[in-house]
Amino acid sequence: MWSPWQLVYRTAFGCMVLEIFIHNVAQGLNVCMSGSATSCEECLLISPSCAWCAQEEFGRARTLTSRCDLSQNLQKRGCEAHNIESPSSTTMVVKSEPLSSKGSGPTQYDVIQIMPQKISLSLRPGDQTSFEVQVRQVEDYPVDLYYLMDLSLSMKDDLDTIRNLGTKLADEMRKLTSNFRLGFGSFVDKNMSPFSYTATKYQDNPCNGYKLFPNCVPSFGFRHLLSLTDKVDRFNEEVQKQMVSRNRDAPEGGFDAILQAAVCKERIGWRKEAFHLLVFATDDVPHLALDGKLGGLVQPHDGECHMNEKNEYSGSTKMDYPSLALLGEKLAENNIYLIFAVTKRLYVIYKNFTALIPGTTVEILDQDSKNIIQLIVNAYNNIRSKVELTVWDQPEDLSLSFTATCQDGQPLPGLRKCADLKIGDTVSFTVSVDARGCPAPGTQQRFTIKPVGFKDRLEVSVDYRCDCGCTDWTQANSSRCSSIGQYTCGTCRCDPGYLGARCECQEGEAGSMYLSACREAEGKQICGGRGECSCNQCLCYESEFGKIYGTFCECDDFSCARHKGILCSVVTKLKSGHGECHCGECKCHAGYIGDNCNCSTDTSSCVSDDGKICSGRGSCACGHCQCTEPGAFGDTCEKCPTCPDACGTKRECIECRLFDSGRLSDNQTCQRLCKDEIITVETLKTEDPNAVLCLYKTENECVMKFMYSEHANGMSVLTALKEPECGAAPDAMTVLLAVVGSILLVGIVLLAIWKLVITVHDRREFARFQSARCRARYEMVRRMTNLFITVIYSAFRKLTFSTFCCYSLNIHFCDVTGLPTVKVELCF
Repeated sequence: MWSPWQLVYRTAFGCMVLEIFIHNVAQGLNVCMSGSATSCEECLLISPSCAWCAQEEFGRARTLTSRCDLSQNLQKRGCEAHNIESPSSTTMVVKSEPLSSKGSGPTQYDVIQIMPQKISLSLRPGDQTSFEVQVRQVEDYPVDLYYLMDLSLSMKDDLDTIRNLGTKLADEMRKLTSNFRLGFGSFVDKNMSPFSYTATKYQDNPCNGYKLFPNCVPSFGFRHLLSLTDKVDRFNEEVQKQMVSRNRDAPEGGFDAILQAAVCKERIGWRKEAFHLLVFATDDVPHLALDGKLGGLVQPHDGECHMNEKNEYSGSTKMDYPSLALLGEKLAENNIYLIFAVTKRLYVIYKNFTALIPGTTVEILDQDSKNIIQLIVNAYNNIRSKVELTVWDQPEDLSLSFTATCQDGQPLPGLRKCADLKIGDTVSFTVSVDARGCPAPGTQQRFTIKPVGFKDRLEVSVDYRCDCGCTDWTQANSSRCSSIGQYTCGTCRCDPGYLGARCECQEGEAGSMYLSACREAEGKQICGGRGECSCNQCLCYESEFGKIYGTFCECDDFSCARHKGILCSVVTKLKSGHGECHCGECKCHAGYIGDNCNCSTDTSSCVSDDGKICSGRGSCACGHCQCTEPGAFGDTCEKCPTCPDACGTKRECIECRLFDSGRLSDNQTCQRLCKDEIITVETLKTEDPNAVLCLYKTENECVMKFMYSEHANGMSVLTALKEPECGAAPDAMTVLLAVVGSILLVGIVLLAIWKLVITVHDRREFARFQSARCRARYEMVRRMTNLFITVIYSAFRKLTFSTFCCYSLNIHFCDVTGLPTVKVELCF
């Protein structure tokens, strides 16, 4: 047993050890103390939680880095609050005019759809700040629509269809806006080989010798025919004048035309205060960048307007076709929504283009363009039903993240888009900004946030809080620094050749009196074996791997965890990556976590088309979905034939795609959510073991059947009946006659059965009666016969005949008359 004194001693010793352990752990978690900051500016760069004490009498020469610490720790150690440098990020709204509610009318030039309009940010590196942006699609907003039509020979029937398009389209669009203007342009392809017919006999008439259509106009790249106007009759007049042309290859030069229609703003007549729609109607694929090399065009497109006095594209035979990136840039720059109106066979191709060109949508055009008006109206409603933010000129050292709050009021981290909106709805976005570093002193940067297709924008100016206020009182050759150094923010910056907290030592001096101050503990190596002790402090060696620092050279910036060989997932030496290495530990930038900062906290890549994280069937980890629902797979767990809700989810797509009904049809989100291939058949084949049979009852009590399966390439396929299975309604008279007939038939059958039973019974009774009657008669005849024979025999006996006599009597019981038959045979 321990004595009381031993117990007290051991308890005290354990408490001391525990206190030392807790202190060391706390120091290890303090990133400010583990850094190598020897100045206020270096301290601020370590972490937004770090502060610098500029107080002169604070600390010792050996504890120079201790000036950089948490603000509360500095105050506990005696640093006065007014001597602590710890700036924070701030946000100031410079201009914030209220949102408008109506677009047209006398105030149409002052319409505001985004609030605020100007913001100023003052950022400290690593210190995240945020602000809110509100966006509203105002009612009755002016609309400019430019119709760009393919006039190649295959579009002849389409040209005939749109002869009176202007009047009809204007009538429909005026239901959506009171301020509508319409323009018209056409295109074919570059008038050069091998894209068009260039032989002499085809110069004036490329259709020369073509029996089906012998007359057409020469090929052209792009021709602007009618500037945007509210006089829609002029649109009809221009269309009436047009004739189709003929080019050699299948692809068309439509992208040349789109770019010119976007950048030639004065010629086209785009209004700054209007909603810009560019309808691109074609029945074939477009030529892309580098296709021009086939005709010797090696000069890339410069993205400028090249329209001559005849309103024709003059650069058609001089420059290559534009790239998708250039096209998207110019459309966004001029706030133009592009609508691809293409035939069904081209839908997938142009749908892929929409993913590469922001603010673009695709609609299916009938072979003769009969549905063009409804197509434009649907596309307009679809575009106006969503808001998506884009960022322009974002500085490389800034990190932006978005959180959308749509109509349901639920914040959606990582999203910068809201859909299924009604005109007049207001949505908000929270934008978080984080500076990863400091540019050159005095640098001011700007970036712009704008909704896709809007003229409205939010301008954000940024300055950086990387300097300390205490540097304003810097003293050169200060007596505090032995007159051989610069005194700033409580420390000395010694002239070359001098060392020490007060510049009291010269380089090269050494002695045993200084060595103890350079050991982390007794028995440890001087400066951890990674430096030399000079003037009471460690001077760390240089390393080809990175920087060695710390009071005892115990830290470096190259011993942290790596991801795929990359330190803290940092891409370059400029540390423009996911994190930074501080004394053996990765300090991740905003938006990343993990030991090596390789895990992103952004969930935008996990959001499925229906707005749910991982389709509600899994969780988002490091920017990737981990599906937890059995049978679910896909990038956002969107594929799951065996899930209980699979049939219900696909049912809505069947309804809206095949029958234009259901919830998705009303909200105009069918094209966005239902991207699966749908195959219609007369009869379903249910032999496929990997397919799921789904059934549901329609509104008219019919049964709709479809099969849901997933191909090996990841594509979802829905195989559905062309029409629901419906049973024919029974005819009332037929039912009545059937019921009456059934009753009569049952009655007749019962009567027949009753008659049969009675007949059988009567016959049996009659047979018994006949049998009894016959037996009675037989008995009487037998007696009479026997009597007769007896009499005869007696008579013969009295006679004396010597001859032998015999007799026989044969009696049949009954004959057909019912009387017994007697046969008597006598022999004498």
